[in-house]
Amino acid sequence: MPPLERSPQTPWPMWPMQLRVEGAHEEGGIREWAVATVKFSGNESGQVKQLHGLRVGLPPKFEPISGSEFTLDVDLVLIAMGFSGPVRNGMIEQLGVALDARGNVAADENYMSSVPGVFAAGDMRRGQSLVVWAISEGRGAAAGVNRYLEAAADQKSVAPVSLVSRTRNQSVA
Repeated sequence: MPPLERSPQTPWPMWPMQLRVEGAHEEGGIREWAVATVKFSGNESGQVKQLHGLRVGLPPKFEPISGSEFTLDVDLVLIAMGFSGPVRNGMIEQLGVALDARGNVAADENYMSSVPGVFAAGDMRRGQSLVVWAISEGRGAAAGVNRYLEAAADQKSVAPVSLVSRTRNQSVA
């Protein structure tokens, strides 16, 4: 955990490595450090219900700590991923989202991919770029997710996205 005060190892004009409190923390948001997500589980309708995780050791290895497994009850999961190249195997392939000509996740003006309820922004959508673009796209995607959820609430339904039963190019059940 970063220190509460500016560290002597980061004097001005260096960026201070210190713990900051944001609005979400003031409202009760909880910080979890050195945690790895192992998997998600859900109900028979494909709705996510739990995050399964475990605690990990110090960098650079982040080795799993035996006996530290835990679950969190969830009803929404937002995944923020930095760009490490458009890796197609895994979640992108399992979801069956369309890719653009450069191999990035294709998304509409609301940042929704070809799979309803699956959104992409920043490096995942536009390719490696500046952090200011990622911030802007994250805000745009948040607005798109909000519009999607509001519309779904009006219709009293959201089509769940399931990684378990889908294969590439299948529609969401």
